[in-house]
Amino acid sequence: MKIKRFAAAAALTGLMALTACDGPAKSPEAPAASKAAAFAHDLPEDVSGYYIPSEEVRVDNWRLHHVFMGQVPDFIAWEGGQRPAGFAPVMIEFEDMVGPPLENGNRRRLRLIPAAYDVTEDRVRVQALSGGLGAVSFDGKLDQGALATARRNLGDKGVVLKGTLKVGNRTFNNVSMRWWAGD
Repeated sequence: MKIKRFAAAAALTGLMALTACDGPAKSPEAPAASKAAAFAHDLPEDVSGYYIPSEEVRVDNWRLHHVFMGQVPDFIAWEGGQRPAGFAPVMIEFEDMVGPPLENGNRRRLRLIPAAYDVTEDRVRVQALSGGLGAVSFDGKLDQGALATARRNLGDKGVVLKGTLKVGNRTFNNVSMRWWAGD
């Protein structure tokens, strides 16, 4: 049922928000009838943090940098209509590996704000659109035991999220990610 709900919501919304980390983003506004279905979570535990690929996943000059998930109140606020620019409770971020570095030495990044998501304690599904990359989706299994271990160790090399990333017409199976709390 959740898969059908997620697929239908993603098809209904067809929304996009994209930003470089050094600039503002527009938050998507779903039609009133599909808001509840497009964004859903069922999280009894905190899964917040950065999920960083164990191995490089690259599409042309763009490398998957991380999948971010916020805290449960972030999901509740987003689903309630609070949509701050440049932030969502689930985001996918890519890094430009070919372009020149920014003034601060970092690389330019694309932050994808979801058009739809469905996040549970053991599943992460998110869809977004990018002008440069096309349709982007991730469907992964979240390992709560591995996540608990990573949290206790303040991050480690263990795989906590594993799934399929689709970028345009390319599919990357078995994308493995470790957890990091962030700065």
